Amino acid sequence: MILRIRQIFFKEFLQMFRDVRMRLVVLAMPLVQMTVLAFALTTDVKNIATVVVDPDNTPQSRLLVAEFTGGTYFAVTHRLATDKGVRRLLDAGRARAVLRIPQHFAANLRAGRPVAVQLLVDGTLSNDAAITLNYASRAVASFNRRLTAEKGGRASLSDGPLDLRIRAWYNPNLESKYYYVPGLIAVMLILIGLVLTSMAIVREKEIGTIEQVMVTPIRRLEFILGKTLPFLITGMVTMTMMFIIARLIFGISIEGSLFLLYLSATIYILGNLGLALLVSVTAHTQQQALLTAFFILVPAILLSGFIFPIRNMPEVIQWLTVLNPMRWFLQVLHGIVVKGVGIRTLWPSMGIQTMLAAAFLTLAVTRFKKTLN
Repeated sequence: MILRIRQIFFKEFLQMFRDVRMRLVVLAMPLVQMTVLAFALTTDVKNIATVVVDPDNTPQSRLLVAEFTGGTYFAVTHRLATDKGVRRLLDAGRARAVLRIPQHFAANLRAGRPVAVQLLVDGTLSNDAAITLNYASRAVASFNRRLTAEKGGRASLSDGPLDLRIRAWYNPNLESKYYYVPGLIAVMLILIGLVLTSMAIVREKEIGTIEQVMVTPIRRLEFILGKTLPFLITGMVTMTMMFIIARLIFGISIEGSLFLLYLSATIYILGNLGLALLVSVTAHTQQQALLTAFFILVPAILLSGFIFPIRNMPEVIQWLTVLNPMRWFLQVLHGIVVKGVGIRTLWPSMGIQTMLAAAFLTLAVTRFKKTLN
């Protein structure tokens, strides 16, 4: 019995490592993902893209800004003298917080009058927004303690001349469902498209029907489109059903354009299908295709910004996320569903989505050969 088990044991090891792709999946995938993802994945909220609206522009107002930027929590990306442009930056996701300092800020402080400053936060990322508000409260408390100490009074944690008024846009109650439910739709679409479609062509290779396709007059592009369209329709139906559930159960309605939403979803699904077909035409077995699809799927989800903010990742990994279709679809999805913005704001993300989809589909067409190797 021991001899037979030993023979099977060695046979399985040889079979596992005989294939180059299997060796990469078994050995390289855990090491690469551990190295890359360990740097990229963090739950810390840092470098919050912040707009400062400071019409006062005095040493006292700059001191308040310094309290916010003294650590690694807030990073000032724009300084404005008026509110013009604030909505555009928040709609586009280029800013996550806006610090609004009123006029006569310094004069009112010198006169001993209470002064209110406002912090606007993007409420689509509810957890990040709550942490941002906590950071801001601590910065204002520190500023109040400094002013009180300078006047010879007793530093207090709560009292002071400066009052922070907070307001969350798009999601006033900071409910997490407005972020996670649309995000789960994006996850399900890439899961269905990548895993199922990756086995579409390689399945025919295994059962032998690919030979029948090769002797037909069908062109490569026609074959790829014929393989793609059923999964595209399935993805659109699935998305529609998920949005119906989101509306009926979670009360989430689509604030923006339905046409724009379905157009972006079509581009996103086509990009996923192109990537999956590229895996399918290069794989020799369904097992290879499935393992390769999961090799792509896990980093695609983790490096999309859905779970961990992209801005907190190392700069090299931030550049790598540009090639991730899910990153751009999430921006479009939250923009349309939660913020209600249109093409004027979302065209950069949709443009990159389109280029990625075209590139993946082109590679799939060019790599598919109507010959047996």
